[in-house]
Amino acid sequence: MTDRTPAFRQVIVICSDEHDPRHSGFGGSTVVRTPNLDRLAAQSANFTRCYTPSPICVPARASLATGLWVHQHRFWDNALAYDGSVPSYGHHLRSHGVRVESIGKLHYRNEELDTGFDRQIEAMHLAEGTGQVWGSVRDPLPDEGRGGAKLFKEMGAGESEYNRFDCRVAAEAVRWVQERAAETDGPPAMLFVGLVAPHFPLIVPGQYLDFYPPESLPPPRLRPQDGYRRHPWVERLANYNKLDEQLATDERRRLAMASYFGLVTFMDEQVGKILDVVDRSGLADDTLVIYTSDHGDNLGARGLWNKSVLYRESTAVPMLVRGRGIPQGECCVNTSLVDIAPTLMDAFGLPAPAGLAGESLMHVKDAGRIDRWVLSEYHAIGSPTAAFMLARGALKLHEYVDYPPELFDLDKDPGESNDLASSPAQAHDLHEMRALLRSILDPLVVDRLAKDDQNRLVVQHGGREAALQVGKFGATPVRQKPF
Repeated sequence: MTDRTPAFRQVIVICSDEHDPRHSGFGGSTVVRTPNLDRLAAQSANFTRCYTPSPICVPARASLATGLWVHQHRFWDNALAYDGSVPSYGHHLRSHGVRVESIGKLHYRNEELDTGFDRQIEAMHLAEGTGQVWGSVRDPLPDEGRGGAKLFKEMGAGESEYNRFDCRVAAEAVRWVQERAAETDGPPAMLFVGLVAPHFPLIVPGQYLDFYPPESLPPPRLRPQDGYRRHPWVERLANYNKLDEQLATDERRRLAMASYFGLVTFMDEQVGKILDVVDRSGLADDTLVIYTSDHGDNLGARGLWNKSVLYRESTAVPMLVRGRGIPQGECCVNTSLVDIAPTLMDAFGLPAPAGLAGESLMHVKDAGRIDRWVLSEYHAIGSPTAAFMLARGALKLHEYVDYPPELFDLDKDPGESNDLASSPAQAHDLHEMRALLRSILDPLVVDRLAKDDQNRLVVQHGGREAALQVGKFGATPVRQKPF
């Protein structure tokens, strides 16, 4: 360990999957029940403008691990996954004597690679170690996807493998905390807890669905059938995926929303089990707790479902940070999942490695820099070209290669319904935001870099037609354990 005094003896990062924070009490919802997360938020720094580095699982999780933007680590999509070749927070912590363990979903290439963990429990990674190779076929993008995801084939009350998996993950995390409390001289330790809910399939035990009668819910907002016009890049992606067409009726759309809300409440209960044991164990004062998610979910807004776009439904993530000495309350400074890696170093009194994209969240709140910028990128399933989101202060730029940009003022338009990119009054803001983005990266160069990497993967799998047949459709399966 370093000579610097560590702030905490252990850190627990709880990461759900696909949770838009606005679907929670602490995020402002009057519908979705999240009593445990609300309790955590009341005790935490709540970063209300936190974004994912990519609105899809694998690249976002690679950025969380490495503390780098997607164009820096080059794990672009759900087939090009983190493999340990770029150092992670785990590698750095381990080298300084911190025990690093995980329970649940990581979504890296496989469990055998050294991705920085001393131990992985109930590990979930790419299906068969290959992932969705068909989604890497983007140069050019096929006219349509194969419609094989079947995200909504099963919905509503029931119990899925994912529900059972999350219950096991929570139970293992409770056991981990209890074992830490029993240690008298163990090393400092970090635990990553990966829950799957509220990720599809939208199946949830009935007692959680009962909180959300589908007929009581309004239809999704900004629907094309009600006159909303989608941006042409978004329209291309929507026509490739055709997810809203799978639902077909407003009755099924409301059931999908209710099921998602039920999964959020189910997930909240699992988080509560972990928080309760920390608070009962005597470890609370010496434990940093972080709750976040890898990305959000469109949940029908703009006729879109799942993730993959730059609007806040997809890119906003929760970020709650609880620990001794960390100021409580809401913070509107723009933050990102890339800030987690340096936060972990800070928590254990370690300097962050040079070159990380983020900074410690233990100090961001005090800085009060409203103009701090953060980035999100999408180079994955259904995208004809690269898409980049840049948030600075209240302004949020969407830059699409070969397509017109979008610009939003979140202070005046938190729902992103009024694109200001063509407004003469916003011309200066648009110019400044685009110039800032180009000082960070060259969109054309990054688009070509991603496609070249993906094309090499496609060739490895036998070319376009063969690659389109490789990889699971839909959710990553839970690994079946032998009896």
